[in-house]
Amino acid sequence: MSIADVGAIVGIGETAYTRGSGKSATALQMEAALVAIADAGITPRDIDGIVTCSTGPVVAEDFVTNFGIPDLRLSAHVRMGGASCVAALQTAVAAIAVGSCRYVLIPVGRNGYSEVRTDARMKEMPQLDVVAEFEGPVGSLAPVQYYAVMARRHMELYGTTSRQLGRIAVATRRHAALNPRALMTAPMRIEDHQQSRMISDPLRLLDCCIESDGGAAIVVTSADLARRTQSRPALIMAVAEGHPDSPSAITQRSDMTVLGIAKAAPRAYEMAGLGPGDIDVAELYDCFTYTVLCQLEDLGFCRKGEGGAFVDSGAIELGGRLPVNTHGGLLSQAHVSGMNHVVELVRQLRGIAGAAQVPDARIGMVTGYGDLGDGSIAILRRWA
Repeated sequence: MSIADVGAIVGIGETAYTRGSGKSATALQMEAALVAIADAGITPRDIDGIVTCSTGPVVAEDFVTNFGIPDLRLSAHVRMGGASCVAALQTAVAAIAVGSCRYVLIPVGRNGYSEVRTDARMKEMPQLDVVAEFEGPVGSLAPVQYYAVMARRHMELYGTTSRQLGRIAVATRRHAALNPRALMTAPMRIEDHQQSRMISDPLRLLDCCIESDGGAAIVVTSADLARRTQSRPALIMAVAEGHPDSPSAITQRSDMTVLGIAKAAPRAYEMAGLGPGDIDVAELYDCFTYTVLCQLEDLGFCRKGEGGAFVDSGAIELGGRLPVNTHGGLLSQAHVSGMNHVVELVRQLRGIAGAAQVPDARIGMVTGYGDLGDGSIAILRRWA
């Protein structure tokens, strides 16, 4: 049984993105959820499935209590770090396909700046024991240190440069400048990137995502019910997830330059009946610039080792071959565990992305990247 074209995203919602929300993570999730539900043209009482994918204390029962949901039929939780939001689409569509529920809410809310900082997030990672055994003894204690190792390995194997990583940061900032919801909109030059302080060699400050507060949510339903909604749905053509070899320890992999997305991509393309050349716009999880470059290769937009040349060509900028992170991404818009990437792709396919709109965007891709390399991918199509 395939889940291709079974479901659609019919509602999207976001809060303001800030550094100091003054609200709880629960309140941010519910605020975004109410916007998404209204956008879908339904009421909170219509929700009968909830898939949570945050690391906080919010559970489905919180929504039942606060929204007055009378008959919740599905409660699920996806815990794959930044890969969770896109992977949650697979759970939602599968549940809809077998008739378990009709309208599934996927909410995210986090105070990544004012409350849950990196050190607290690390303690929640299920791989922590393995990390402590292999990476910890050599001083790796934070995500940037784990990914720096992968980036350095890529540089040694393929000649990738820091300036090429900087091209990703600069392109993303240019896109953020077109987005009124983005936190970081000040112009960035490649020289600014190169002069930003080193955090963990070779990753500089401007290679790293921002810490922010905010919430985002989507509503998923069946393709049949999507036809009755007031908003323009985005049809879910394919969803897949993949996990890297040695998923709990980066340094124990035979090839540190291959992520879990490399396993998921072929399944997603096969399910959608498409290839990399069919994608008009891509929202790629960008906790660090290097993860974007590596995903471009693993997703087949260029060959392994050619990611640096690909971004150097201007391909990922608006007007380029494959516009990437048209909203500013985690690097410049906000960090909401990647749900803002899903929301942006739906906006692009609806044709309402404003100054950052990719002309005639029909087919788009969104990815998630979790913890030490878990990957998730969804391919969406504009509603005919």
